[in-house]
Amino acid sequence: MSDLTIAVLRGGPSSEYEVSLKSGAAIINALDGSYKVLDILIDRSGNWHRNGVEMSPTQALLSADVAVIALHGAYGEDGTVQRILDKVGLPYTGSDAYASALAMHKPRTRFAVAGLSMIKFPEHFVVREDDAEPAGEGVELQRGKNYNSIAQDIFKRFGPPYIVKPASGGSSVGLTIANSIIELPEAIRSVAEHTTDNQVLVEQLIKGRETTCGVVENYRDQQHYALPPVEIITPTGKTIFDYDAKYSTDAQLCAQEICPADFTREEKAQIEEAAKAVHIALDLAHYSRSDFILSPHGLYFLEVNTLPGLTEQSLLPKSLDTIGSSLKDFLEHIVELAMSGNK
Repeated sequence: MSDLTIAVLRGGPSSEYEVSLKSGAAIINALDGSYKVLDILIDRSGNWHRNGVEMSPTQALLSADVAVIALHGAYGEDGTVQRILDKVGLPYTGSDAYASALAMHKPRTRFAVAGLSMIKFPEHFVVREDDAEPAGEGVELQRGKNYNSIAQDIFKRFGPPYIVKPASGGSSVGLTIANSIIELPEAIRSVAEHTTDNQVLVEQLIKGRETTCGVVENYRDQQHYALPPVEIITPTGKTIFDYDAKYSTDAQLCAQEICPADFTREEKAQIEEAAKAVHIALDLAHYSRSDFILSPHGLYFLEVNTLPGLTEQSLLPKSLDTIGSSLKDFLEHIVELAMSGNK
């Protein structure tokens, strides 16, 4: 048994609390017996707990050598917990605070990777409270705003169908489809209820094959190793890979996640190179997973996940299994990266 003490951070005050608990449990199960593991629960209010006792982050992390972050969404992927760990002086897995915050915000991410020639981007419109953001055209999102007027502004730029989502967030929480301009005002209003920053992203829905590709740093003698892409086939009657399609235990609601995917050699190479390029352009660390749509018109970038799920149903572990790597092997690798100060 290693002398290393690993703090596993899970939970958190986000809509992905339950998924984070499962990711954390998978990590603890994989590491338990080989390391001393501290199960650190962060509740929905942001309070830290160790062994069921509420305490400060500094107290909770006392005696830990490194933290494995199993948080998803706000607080975990927006740079908040990273700033706490930086203040405590504890190394941690994943990207630093700045890169995490950048990657969490979809419009800013797009702005940062706009120069990558191998990927395309859906037409988009940012509905926001602050009109000073650099990414995309925006209008005020405020009480009493005429959502019909917003929809008309969007329609002038690009037509339906539309996919409407929070500008920051993950696991497809709050995501909805508007098949016409008539449905768009209510879609924006509904998604606005799930935002943490009063910003809603409206994109043109791209039809094609949905895929995701993980990247691991300094793995198998490659500085940036691309895991095999996973193809995601949504269940009958669904247009998008939403929360139920990702995590439901009902087989009829779950998407098919095929790995290795049936892409041509050229398509596979394009997806892998794009995932690596996004990771590098955003200055991410240790690992990430990027989502794309492969259409007849090219490869469209959707978003990047800096702390992708590690549950039994999650996509990254499926890719690891395909190359003969276990979750434990992967975790030991990223812990080593964190301990080496490689950010």
